[in-house]
Amino acid sequence: MPGLDPGISGKGFSGLRFAPPENDAMPQHYHLFDTAIGACALVWQAGRIIGSQLPEADEDTALRRLAKRFPQASEASPPDFAQAAIADIRALLDGDPRDLSHLPVDLASVPAFNRRVYEVALAIPPGEVLTYGEVAARLGEPGAARAVGVALGQNPFAPIVPCHRVLAAGGKTGGFSADGGIETKLRMLTIEKARTSPLPGLFDALPLAARPR
Repeated sequence: MPGLDPGISGKGFSGLRFAPPENDAMPQHYHLFDTAIGACALVWQAGRIIGSQLPEADEDTALRRLAKRFPQASEASPPDFAQAAIADIRALLDGDPRDLSHLPVDLASVPAFNRRVYEVALAIPPGEVLTYGEVAARLGEPGAARAVGVALGQNPFAPIVPCHRVLAAGGKTGGFSADGGIETKLRMLTIEKARTSPLPGLFDALPLAARPR
């Protein structure tokens, strides 16, 4: 695959399956589906997932965003692999600690640094979190916390690539680019029963949405 990091082939260390290159002339399709937090979307081309989307304020807004991101995509009934991905996403957002790292996400057009960040994020299990600095350290670039945040803000595969599981230092939430911003991030972490610190803290008895940011 062009741009693939040396030594990485097939499955990355996170378990991500690199989808094989396909003919870019193949049609793109999307499907909106309900979840516990609202209507999400999955976009695919041939046998690979080329994008996913967390809920917007309403269906019209979701469709406008999809049209901007994937102007060539048309609505369609999902094939078997996309149906399985949708079922996994629904289960995760319903509180089942479902691992999504096996899904055939296409990273061919993702910059190399972002791809490495997403691999680390994919290795974070439901209910666990890392900080931007910890992700940077796992990349061998401890000074790149800000760049990690930028890459996660560009994540085209949420919640498959779980950028909501990466926080700022000290248990603070950090940013989130999906509709609803930090509230959506906190809601997802609450569903996953995430602990934002390894040690008991003053706010541990509070729901995440009530904790200081």
